[in-house]
Amino acid sequence: MLQRVSIAQEMKERIAGNSFAIHDEKDLTPLMERIGDARIVMLGESSHGTHEYYTWRSRLSRRLITEKGFNFIAVEGDWPDCYLINRYIKGYTNEKGAADVLRSFSRWPTWMWANWEIVALCEWLRQHNTPLPADRRVGFYGLDIYSLWESMRTIIDYLQKVDPDAMKMAEQAFRCFEPYRDENGYNYAMALRFAPELCEKEIMKLLRHVQKHRQYYDHDPEAAFSAEQNARVAVNAEAYYRSMLAGGTASWNARDTHMQDTLEQLLSFHGHNSKAIVWAHNTHIGDAHFTDMRRDGMYNIGELSRSAFGNEQVVLVGFGCYKGSVIAGRRWGAPMEEMEVPEAPPGSWEHGLYHYFDDDRLVLMNNMQDTPLAEKSQPHRAIGVVYDPAREKYGNYVPSVIAKRYDAFIFFRETRALHPLPVTVTDTVQVPETYPFGV
Repeated sequence: MLQRVSIAQEMKERIAGNSFAIHDEKDLTPLMERIGDARIVMLGESSHGTHEYYTWRSRLSRRLITEKGFNFIAVEGDWPDCYLINRYIKGYTNEKGAADVLRSFSRWPTWMWANWEIVALCEWLRQHNTPLPADRRVGFYGLDIYSLWESMRTIIDYLQKVDPDAMKMAEQAFRCFEPYRDENGYNYAMALRFAPELCEKEIMKLLRHVQKHRQYYDHDPEAAFSAEQNARVAVNAEAYYRSMLAGGTASWNARDTHMQDTLEQLLSFHGHNSKAIVWAHNTHIGDAHFTDMRRDGMYNIGELSRSAFGNEQVVLVGFGCYKGSVIAGRRWGAPMEEMEVPEAPPGSWEHGLYHYFDDDRLVLMNNMQDTPLAEKSQPHRAIGVVYDPAREKYGNYVPSVIAKRYDAFIFFRETRALHPLPVTVTDTVQVPETYPFGV
């Protein structure tokens, strides 16, 4: 017992020496210094429905944009929907406000991006962009893979204006997928058992055509880039649905590979000195190599970016809380509701921070490599869009080597649910292959 107490005291003192109380935006300065000249900053969250995660990521993003010249924010969202935000904040559309744009996010879970916290960020981005020339305006993009049908329709609408012959090719690819249409591609995945090359050739043919002719499409290079990206989404979504036949690990890896590829395409499009801010769940941005995900052969964009760009160019920032409230659903497709987030259990990362400090904290991992945080795995909370507080301890903690999984961590003693916009879910929903993570 005495040894346990001494270890706990040593950890408290070590973390205290590498952490800072946070009350407002200026308290993020130590993290800004840690970020330095990094090219990619990934900002996590331990749920998709917490007010503090969204507002503090916004605060840090604003500082990264204004003080370090970051070029865009890329989020765990669908490309077509997020591209609407991108056009709004750059002043290319006439919507009355960001709330009108975000109400188009009608696919469950709507609250992830259709919320008042994102409205506030979008209005700030539009105001920031207004006096800037077009090539210096900050963008907002989606990294995810779930928008096959929306991406196909967007391609057809775009090509109808700039390349009618290719539009016919796109319509042919769309017709191939149409008989199997559902929210998450299960019908298509099942059909692949009987026709292994069902729509693969059609969609690859379309992507190659758009890539070859993109340089000739109208005077708006970003619109042409978006058309190519929608084609790429369709190709990778087809591969993602194909991976469902191999089980959960294959589909998880296909999804994060697509998100990483999208991030790299965006960096390339914005130039060799471009910088990216990424918003996604901790399970995507916290290096999977230092979690039990590694045991199952899973990786994520945090790990892939470190490998592709080097540790010095990538800063991974986790977010978490001890207790509070959250927006989530009881099952996939269920009505969103505000739920309690119970106190984190003893032994967890969140429990330790709560009992070490009396305030919210920014913890830097710079000098933590010779501590148990860099050696031993401990439970670390991960709440998905599907959540049951009563069963939290059975499936909502990812064993993690904290000091190696993240470069920094922002901790809140108590959080509250975010504020969703009133939107209507128009599609039938099914459980995605990434369940039970659901993140």
